[in-house]
This record gives sequence, structure tokens and C-alpha cells, in this order.
Amino acid sequence: MRYLPKSPAEREQMLAAIGAGAMDDLFSVIPAEYRLTRDLDIPRQQAESEIIQYFKAAGAQNATDVANFLGAGAYRHYRPVIIDSLVQRGEFLTSYTPYQAEITQGTLQAIFEFQTMIAELTGMDVANASMYDGSTGAAEAVLMAMRVTGRHSAVVARTLHPEYREVLATYLRYREMPVAEVGYDARTGRLDLAALEAAVTDETAAVLVQSPNFFGVIEDIPAIAEIAHKKGALLIVSIAEAVSLGVVRPPVEADIVSMEAQSFGVALSYGGPFCGVIAAKEQYLRQMPGRLAGQTVDKDGNRGFVLTLSTREQHIRREKATSNICTNQALVALMATIFLTVYGKEGMRELAEHNLAKAEYAAKTLSAQPGTTLRFTGAPRFHEFVLETQEAPAALSKRLLEEKIVGGLELSRWYPELGNATLWCATEVTTRAQIEAAAKVLAAGLVEA
Repeated sequence: MRYLPKSPAEREQMLAAIGAGAMDDLFSVIPAEYRLTRDLDIPRQQAESEIIQYFKAAGAQNATDVANFLGAGAYRHYRPVIIDSLVQRGEFLTSYTPYQAEITQGTLQAIFEFQTMIAELTGMDVANASMYDGSTGAAEAVLMAMRVTGRHSAVVARTLHPEYREVLATYLRYREMPVAEVGYDARTGRLDLAALEAAVTDETAAVLVQSPNFFGVIEDIPAIAEIAHKKGALLIVSIAEAVSLGVVRPPVEADIVSMEAQSFGVALSYGGPFCGVIAAKEQYLRQMPGRLAGQTVDKDGNRGFVLTLSTREQHIRREKATSNICTNQALVALMATIFLTVYGKEGMRELAEHNLAKAEYAAKTLSAQPGTTLRFTGAPRFHEFVLETQEAPAALSKRLLEEKIVGGLELSRWYPELGNATLWCATEVTTRAQIEAAAKVLAAGLVEA
């Protein structure tokens, strides 16, 4: 009854009310040859106690003592326990779209606080209530730039997260909007500015770059902005690692900032749900996708919150909607809001500095091993770095796993020219002992060879 709440008698009553003699009558419009007449080949139903035992046993197989050096757009950071304590309150956990402002003041205020902190962090004038994730946010930002400029092409850095580029390609596949990719400098790992200048034309709506980029390198945003603006294009800066804004100068020269806020207290959760953001200069406000919450006063002068902008197809004519993003990540954005409130400005800076220090120690220690080289040393980076090894990445990863270490991400899948290069990440939760253990495995590989 817990999972099938209608009793047999109630079902018969419902069938009689609609003039059906049996449940099968509901499917009579489906031709007989397409109907399944046998039982499904699935395990028997289980009692609730059996289900709980099953998942406890499955959960026990998870490795909880593994060192992890993966990053690449999904980052391990410490989550203050207060986050789950608050977001699991019924007022937040069960709330949905704040259409009725008079009864959803708490949700609207949380969204407003989120927008305010994101705008401060990114150096933009306004931010929306959140997007699905960083990849769709970047794609929506390109469409936004095309609406603003009236142009229909884009230039994208090859140092943008490869999966973000794949999402963008999916968005633009049937829109006849050409995208040109610009490569990177082999020494610094930064965007090739000469190639960028050649690629941007009077028909370019947007230049989309990531900083820190996929290699962990911080791009020269002022120089990129100058090239884009000279041709009348908008500059979009994608940020996959939000914690970097604790020490990295915000991309104030950008017109639009797209960001993945997962690092702000959102668990990795096997890849989602995450929390995307779009922030922009004020003049582009009405072309922003999603929704914005605003602050106002009621007739008695008391502070209140409302949905200021909802240019979605649920609210306006479909052809005038700015996006088909149908909702926002309100609960996940609330996690980010709590995280930022707990840490504050000084805490965010200290957190970012901690990440920098761990990554610098990891890069120095790992690259000091025989047969290992640190790539892209000619530019500043945040907490990710690229190592090139004499040993093939697949073989190295296997040996690392034997020691309960998840090593770097193999880059040849997207960058075949990088050969045996892997992308490594170290955050505040990475320990010195884990770094030194990984270094021992690297060193042992050359000895065995």
C-alpha cells in the first residue's frame, strides 16, 4: 500500500466510473501486436526491509579511503555540515517556483542573496537565479550574446572545458550558427591571442573563454576583451572552479560571466545536480535567461522580494522567450548561498589560498619524480596542473588505483597532441601524505620500467 496506494476495491470503483471493465481496457487503443502480454523478466518484489539491506550492502562497497586528484570541472571541497541542516528543512526542500511572492518570501530572499553574492564575486552588475550547470550556462550565454548583438557566429577557446564545447555544439547544431575554435600557446597553455585576433570578425557575436581554463591556467582576460570588443563582439568568461574567485581577479572586462557554482558547498553526487550561473553587465539584463528576484517595499514600507524578471516561455510568448531553461536550481543555489555566507569574504580568500598552496606543493612534488614533467609553466594557474609522464596514463592510473589513489585525467581524449599528459587537481581536502604517496607511485613506475 505504501507504493500502490489504491486498494483493489478503489481501482474497480475508478474503472466503473469511466466505463472500463478491466485495467487492460485502458490500453485497448494500442494494437495487440505491440502489447506486452507476459510478465516482465525482473526480480521479485522486495519488502522495505530487504530494500534497505540491499542498498546498505551496495553502499558498503564504496571506497571511502581513496585519495582523489581528479578535477576537470567537478571539485572536492569541504562542505560545512550546516548546509544540509538548513536545506533539508521542509520550507526549502519542498518549495518549488516562487510564483506567489506573498507566500514565498523566504525562497525569494534566498535567491536574491544568491544573486547579490554572485554579482559581487564575478564583478558583474546582475546575476540570475541560477542555471542547470556550468555547461548549459555557457551555451545559454552564447545565445544571449547572439540576441544582444544580432550576429550569428561565435569564437570559442579550445581551452574551454571539452564537455562545455560539446554542449554548445548540441545547442547550435540546428541553428546554423558557426563556431570557430582557437588553439592555445604550447608553452603557457593560454589562449593564442594572435589566432584569436585572426578568428574574430565583424560577424562574431561572442568570444567564449574559460579562466582558469581546462588546464588550470589563468587567461589574460583584459587582452582577450580588447580583441573581442574591437570587433564589436561580446566577451563571455566561463568559470568552472568558483573557488578561484577567492584570489583570482574577477573578469570585470567581460560582458557576460557563466559559472559553475558546484564548489560552493555542492556535493559531487556522481555528477549532479550542480548549479550554473549567468551574470552580466546591466545593459544586457533583459536578454538574460532564467529568472531574477528583486527587492522592493510593500504599501507599508516593509522590505519584500518579488520575481523581477521571468522571460521564460512559461511567462511570455514562446518566440520572445530568452531561454527554454524551464526552471532554476533553487535548492542547490541555496547550498551555495549558505556556503558563501559561512565563509564570508576573508574565509573565501583563505580557502582559495589553501587550494593554491596544496596545488603548488603537489605540482612541485609530483613533477620532481624521474620521467615526469610539469607542462604550461609560463603562466599563473590555480589548483590544477598538467603533468607529462614517460609512462602511458592508462598504465599509471592502474598502478595508482592499486594504491587507492585516483590519478589525473588523461588529456589525449580531447588533446591528442599532448600525448601522455594528465590533468591533476589538489584542493584543501588533499593531504600532504596523499601527495607524497602519489609521488612514490610515479617514481616506482620508472624504476620498474
